[in-house]
Amino acid sequence: MRHARADAARAKAMPASPAAALARIALAALLLAGGAAALWPGPTHARALAVTVDPALEADAWTDRLVIAYRTAETTPMRRTLLSAANRTQQHLQRFGLQALDSHSTAQGAQVLHLNRWARAAELRQVAAAMVAADPNIAYAEPDLLMQPQSVPNDPMYGQQWHYFEATAGLNLPAAWDLSTGSGVTIAVVDTGVRPHADLVGNLLAGYDFVANKTTAADGDGRDADATDPGDGCGTAAASWHGTHVAGTLAAVANNNLGVAGVAHGARLLPVRVMGCGGGYNSDIASGIVWAAGGSVSGVAAAASKARVVNLSLGSSGSCSATMQSALDQARSLGATVVAAAGNNSGATAKYSPANCRNLIVVTALSREGKRASYANFGAEVDVAAPGGDMATGSANGVLSTSNTGMLTVGSDSYRVEQGTSMATPHVAGVAALMLARNPALTPDEVEVLIKSSTRKIPGACTSCGTGLVDAAAAVNAVFLAGSAPTLVTEVEPNNSHAQAQLLSSFPAKVKGSINANGDLDTYRISVPAKGTVKARLIGNAESDYNLAFRNTKSVVLATSVRAKGLTDELSWTNSASTAADLFVRVSRASGGVGDSGGRYTLEVTR
Repeated sequence: MRHARADAARAKAMPASPAAALARIALAALLLAGGAAALWPGPTHARALAVTVDPALEADAWTDRLVIAYRTAETTPMRRTLLSAANRTQQHLQRFGLQALDSHSTAQGAQVLHLNRWARAAELRQVAAAMVAADPNIAYAEPDLLMQPQSVPNDPMYGQQWHYFEATAGLNLPAAWDLSTGSGVTIAVVDTGVRPHADLVGNLLAGYDFVANKTTAADGDGRDADATDPGDGCGTAAASWHGTHVAGTLAAVANNNLGVAGVAHGARLLPVRVMGCGGGYNSDIASGIVWAAGGSVSGVAAAASKARVVNLSLGSSGSCSATMQSALDQARSLGATVVAAAGNNSGATAKYSPANCRNLIVVTALSREGKRASYANFGAEVDVAAPGGDMATGSANGVLSTSNTGMLTVGSDSYRVEQGTSMATPHVAGVAALMLARNPALTPDEVEVLIKSSTRKIPGACTSCGTGLVDAAAAVNAVFLAGSAPTLVTEVEPNNSHAQAQLLSSFPAKVKGSINANGDLDTYRISVPAKGTVKARLIGNAESDYNLAFRNTKSVVLATSVRAKGLTDELSWTNSASTAADLFVRVSRASGGVGDSGGRYTLEVTR
């Protein structure tokens, strides 16, 4: 997990040769200054500290420090031992493109080396293992992992929002909040409207009411600039306050000592009222989607704040209409990530719209026990799962959010538990907002693919539930491959062969490319330093399956990744030679779209 100081650490340039020499001298001097106290007192302690490391637990961990504990060597003069240790340490670091800038001692006498760049814990584990294997004077070496406070809001009902933090089926939000709260991102709530609830009003923007039918509008008029929910009850049927509940999960104000917290509590809510008594018409919903994303609707003033995320906790039986698909396509082209509910019919998602449309993220619901909720739809259209609750085992197992006490008319602010894929959907839309706040340059394709690729395994039974349970921390960490903003590169054709390969020379690099035809092979060339490591990540579009491969100058395949449609492909390769080597990165098509629109992809490379 990155720290706020990472930007400052990255700004430090790698020392040139004279500076590198000074760094080695400085490190040796620091080791000498530590005297005998800087050395590990003996192998007995090293054996006692042996640990088993699970790489999966450190998958997203970063640090710029390495801890090394040396054994005493009583038969060797102290000065010679210290200088030799310092030299060997620097040699090992240089093999991995690292440099020790300074050092200090721990209370136990180990050395903490401050490195010239941030690196993943997994990479530093490799460095440490090489050191221990090559130097018997090292008792142990390990990354100095960065611990961070797990952000927990002070809202009094937060403890009841199990769907945010519980290990079984929670969203893993506290770790994500250390990196992003959604600040600067607008989320559209396309629903029944939103009440000016005290726990929402601080994040609530002026929206619009697209319900055109005065009979079902329930507010006495047709379209207008008031998206407040007057209640959607019909006859004796009680109002649901559905949009208000969804809005609370998305972005209820946090740390205000009131009620609950939202997933993206730093984001702004754009209420778009499209449903009244008895529901809402497809055409009104489609207009609301386009308007929220920044598109124009005849007779309606433009939205004051363009939504980067659109939440659709709604649906009906039937096929995806041309009207709805057109709206979703336009929203996507305007840069909005649309997230929709799979439906609550315990059946196939293919039978329900808009879940059976294209260009959106479809979400099914899990119970608190981590299995598919009894009511939740399933199928090939489902992209991911998220906590939606299942109150068959008790009301505490539902999703708690903002509401209203009114039955047939407006009452007072309240909170209540609900269940449904409508409740699961804003969890995922909120995560999308967290990601976009950290990197506003993300496209809807990138948001979708990264969310789907960073899920964790669903603990219970859930067939046809997408790629897994959305993990907020993993998704937010996945925003940057190298932990920092990359250099943007535009693909230049032709680049089908090694001879035509496009050179990448500034890292981390982010290439915006496309597969132009069925047989198109996009090739990029990278010079990898001796002992250097290159990593690449291919983010295709959600409807395509593209593959990633590393090849050498003789076109021998060194590594390949062929994950399924809509998932990232990632590769890593280390140049074990004593000289620099050219590496060719190839993007190829297995299935899916081609051309500037349907064939788009993002290739990220770090070295």
